[in-house]
Amino acid sequence: MTTINAHVTLRAGGVGVVLDLSHGRLPEILHWGADLGDLDAADVAALALGGVRPIVPNHVDEPVRVALLPEHHTGWVGRPGLSGSRAGRDWSPRFTTTGLLVDGVPVDASATATGLVTLGAAAVTVAAADPSAGLELTLRIELAPSGLLRTRARLTNTGTDAYQLDDLVLAYPVPSVADELLDLAGRWGRERVPQRRAFTVGTHLREGRKGRTGADAATVLHAGTRGFGFGGGEVWGVHTGWSGNHTHYAERLFSGERVLGGGELLLPGELALGPGESYTTPWLYGSYGAGLDEVARRFHRFLRARPQHPSAHRPVTINVWEAVYFDHSLEPLLDLARTAAAVGVERYVLDDGWFGSRRDDHSGLGDWTVSADVWPQGLHPLVNEVKALGMQFGLWFEPEMVNLDSDLARAHPDWVMAPGDRTPVESRHQQVLNLGIEECYAHVRDALLAILDEYDIDYIKWDHNRDLIEAGTRPGGRPGVHAQTLATYRLMDDLRAAHPGLEIESCSSGGARVDLGVLERTDRVWVSDCIDPHERQQMLRWTTQLVPPEMMGSHIASGTSHTTGRSHDLNFRAATAVFGHLGIEWDLRGASAEDLAELAEWIAFYKAHRELLLGGDLVRIDDPDESLLASGVVAPDRSRAIYSFASMEAPATASRGRLRLPGLDPSRRYRVSPVLVGRAPSGIHPPRWWGVERDLSTELDDLSTGRPPRLRPSGEHAGVVLTGAALAAAGLIEAPVNPDHVVLYLAESVD
Repeated sequence: MTTINAHVTLRAGGVGVVLDLSHGRLPEILHWGADLGDLDAADVAALALGGVRPIVPNHVDEPVRVALLPEHHTGWVGRPGLSGSRAGRDWSPRFTTTGLLVDGVPVDASATATGLVTLGAAAVTVAAADPSAGLELTLRIELAPSGLLRTRARLTNTGTDAYQLDDLVLAYPVPSVADELLDLAGRWGRERVPQRRAFTVGTHLREGRKGRTGADAATVLHAGTRGFGFGGGEVWGVHTGWSGNHTHYAERLFSGERVLGGGELLLPGELALGPGESYTTPWLYGSYGAGLDEVARRFHRFLRARPQHPSAHRPVTINVWEAVYFDHSLEPLLDLARTAAAVGVERYVLDDGWFGSRRDDHSGLGDWTVSADVWPQGLHPLVNEVKALGMQFGLWFEPEMVNLDSDLARAHPDWVMAPGDRTPVESRHQQVLNLGIEECYAHVRDALLAILDEYDIDYIKWDHNRDLIEAGTRPGGRPGVHAQTLATYRLMDDLRAAHPGLEIESCSSGGARVDLGVLERTDRVWVSDCIDPHERQQMLRWTTQLVPPEMMGSHIASGTSHTTGRSHDLNFRAATAVFGHLGIEWDLRGASAEDLAELAEWIAFYKAHRELLLGGDLVRIDDPDESLLASGVVAPDRSRAIYSFASMEAPATASRGRLRLPGLDPSRRYRVSPVLVGRAPSGIHPPRWWGVERDLSTELDDLSTGRPPRLRPSGEHAGVVLTGAALAAAGLIEAPVNPDHVVLYLAESVD
């Protein structure tokens, strides 16, 4: 068996990765971080030698080597990359590398005569085997042009009997300067809440056992230098791109090694590989950067480089759920469509309640036929009117779920996931439909395709409203989450293959399925069922750590939030929502003429700037005043930027002083001016540099209604002109506003 003896360097986007494949061993990451520049064979050999740990007392007598798939036989006493056995045998394999490919092309011995393979952005595939254990392993390591690292493994059983696979995770080393951890948590209605802790000895383990990503998912697990923030500090982050049960972990051993890792979480007995069968892990993504913003931008640039990625020209959407809930009466829905079109909406989405006996959430789920009781002419009258108004049409589905009170569940009770004879606890009065059963999968696929074939549907809101509890396959009850996740991906792929222009939104009780596995085949995620802008400010801020703005559903809520009961001015609701894929979740039939006019202004502003808002580089501003959330987007060519300063509560002082505007070209000059859309934020005190005055045409109305005033430039141009360096270092004095209000600024190059 030929063994590989080489080093490989990868460089792209300011990131460097150095792999050690010497002496036929599994690849070890010698370096993952800032680009080290041009390295020759002697440099890499010295880098490898300089990283060999000494032999410490009460440890093994050889330096422990931590491979991409950590191996127990090396003396590694942390979490092993592979856990499994053949009834207790072959549980500690020792792999030897047998092949090396670069971008699919084998690398022969002559190419590695110097012991070094130097690459830019590339895909490296390493083949390895342990014949005595009857196992083969393939590791794929990719560095994208954005500098994003991702890896996955495929394990094949070459033995003559079954191999029970319990766990297969990959791990990236991080240096000792990474001594703080940050990941995300949360719950329904308050997804992606940051939490920070020291990187101490032991394991920080985040397991997702919900059968979906989860509102409390780690999302991205970071390790960084002490005090790292959005704009500074070295940060390493990992993300497991999988929509089922999954793992993220950070581990620090007594001997000093630190790793970040992750993979799929397999339930007991879920995967037994028969002879010749294989298992492939999800992608484990790694992003390195100077500050959290650079880590996030690597994810964004990777996604934006895909051929199927949606453009920044995203249609303004209205979803009717909070307007009508289950009351699907044609005329009110038509009135809503006409009002929406009049203010500039470009896509209309009909939510839950159009099918079967689905008049509430107790019955009908799974019966994907249009209800003749509610829609005697089918959906045609609504779809035709929406199209005539110039809007796209979208429809809600929940393909993976079923009510027991449904024709489908009565006909096929064996298609309901369960651990055996007993039925799992209900959630939202529903159970999980087992798409891992081929007949069930075909039924659901054909039912959805029939709807898509009959109606001109541009968009699916794909919901998933419960965790997978005791999700087994009847009659034996073998765990089925792995198969269910793959079947869901397959169903999305099949629908889009049949309807290539179809867009899909990942909605899961709000934001409980947000990961790069589902985003390989969907066009946006629903951030949360809570669209209260006070809550959304934080949720949008942290969802962008993984997801670019154009893939985040971001809707303008009703004046009074349906989930929190808070009331907010339209300024705050709209100025929050424009930093994502803009939509409306509001019964516009009850809106005043003035509110509709102001809403139309905000939609026009969004349309004029959406290529910047949805295509720019993310900037989140570190500010010691926690009552202020500051962020922005900067055009890739640094010609323009839009900044948001949201006052979340009253500050301790009358003014926060100067606000910095980072991210611009330091040597260029920019005119910075306030964004004057609709009514001014409540409590506004415009500073002198704004160069604005009250709009006297609305003065009497302002006094009689108590509404905030409208403002207009007092001269030809509002604002001031400064260099990008001055704006980043010195900034501009704040315009104080009341809590729960936002001030936006537009910066445009004048060079």
